[in-house]
Amino acid sequence: MGRRTYLGGIAAGAALGIAGCVGGSGSESGELEVLHGWTGGDGAAAVDALTSAFKEANPDMEPEPRFQAVGGDGNVELNATLLRRLSNSNPMSSFANWPGKNLNRYDGALMDLEEDVWDAEGYKESMQDRVIDICKYNDKMPAVPIGSHRMNNLFYNTAAFDEADVDAESLGSVPDLMDALETIDQNTDYTPFSHGMRAPFLGLQTWAQILTSQSGVEAYMDFIEGNGDRGAIIDALETLREIQENYIPDDASSIGYTEAGQKLIADEAACIHGGNWLYGLFRNDDDFNFGEEWDWVPFPGTEGLYFYHVDAFVAPSNNPSREETITWQKFVGTKEAQIEFNNLKGSVPLRTDIDPNELSDFLAMTYEDLTNSEAYPPTIAHGLALEPESMNACKSAIGNNFSDPYDAEATADGLLDAVPQ
Repeated sequence: MGRRTYLGGIAAGAALGIAGCVGGSGSESGELEVLHGWTGGDGAAAVDALTSAFKEANPDMEPEPRFQAVGGDGNVELNATLLRRLSNSNPMSSFANWPGKNLNRYDGALMDLEEDVWDAEGYKESMQDRVIDICKYNDKMPAVPIGSHRMNNLFYNTAAFDEADVDAESLGSVPDLMDALETIDQNTDYTPFSHGMRAPFLGLQTWAQILTSQSGVEAYMDFIEGNGDRGAIIDALETLREIQENYIPDDASSIGYTEAGQKLIADEAACIHGGNWLYGLFRNDDDFNFGEEWDWVPFPGTEGLYFYHVDAFVAPSNNPSREETITWQKFVGTKEAQIEFNNLKGSVPLRTDIDPNELSDFLAMTYEDLTNSEAYPPTIAHGLALEPESMNACKSAIGNNFSDPYDAEATADGLLDAVPQ
């Protein structure tokens, strides 16, 4: 498929229509309409805080800005809506999405914010260098980052680990983790590893952590660069198979990460892998507190790494409300916006000048890791590491071949075929 705009089940003709429908700069003024995928869980409160702060900062904007949530489960419904509207010459003002290689899906339909936002607000001096590069696409800067999640977390219920007499800090490898899961399974009533399988990105992101832990970050980077080691890939899949066959909830096939995370809060499950959006979920429960009812360690074997994820707001060209959109995109990059959003979302700001005292204890620690880790491998399941067609092919490899029965060899071949050399 090359670099053609792509998304799962969206027809190729609709995707190809994007480039053909873009032209001009849109109207100079109009209603600000922003779409996002945060419909509940960790994101709803965060985006409400962000948009409320924007309205307070711009009380005279007319018509009143409109912020709309569309679906969930890894932006699938949101992306379908975005592509449909962009293909039909009905662009919104701005939308939440992942930057990086994910922006290829909107090729030909992106506004350049470099002069009016990045240069005007000095964001190239106040944002981390890494995220500046990720927000570039085809010599344009169509996105402004709002926050970053670290992907390589293992969150755990402290009561479960205490009852099983497992020291989370001692888990330095995948074999250590597997021993801990077996101990929890044998000695407690907790589900050892809470995991959702409703969407294949959940298995894909956990497989990436296992691959990195077992074979090193170089093996992961080689894979996303098209030089994957089939043996290492199969080994990681076999470990994931062992986890999924023995240690996950009975209803795993029908749940996502929100329901899986809630099993820790309900004292039903012992641990879960995921981005630190799970912290955003946990902090919404006043009886489930960091350092008391729950804690975390890096996914065993990934100490010193920050698996890099970025959320951003992106502006399409042919924009229906150019000036209002510029005002919104400027706000997204401010200290106020980044603190308001991330403290509730469970992510951390991308600005370099944030006072950690303005963040919660857990996020202050994560912010320090964001700036001081040894390496920053980009997330495979969330748009940074791979272009959309490759990312979706990786999800399909997991979804089609690794959902009981678990065919590691077919899945490995699908993953390798998905990522071109």
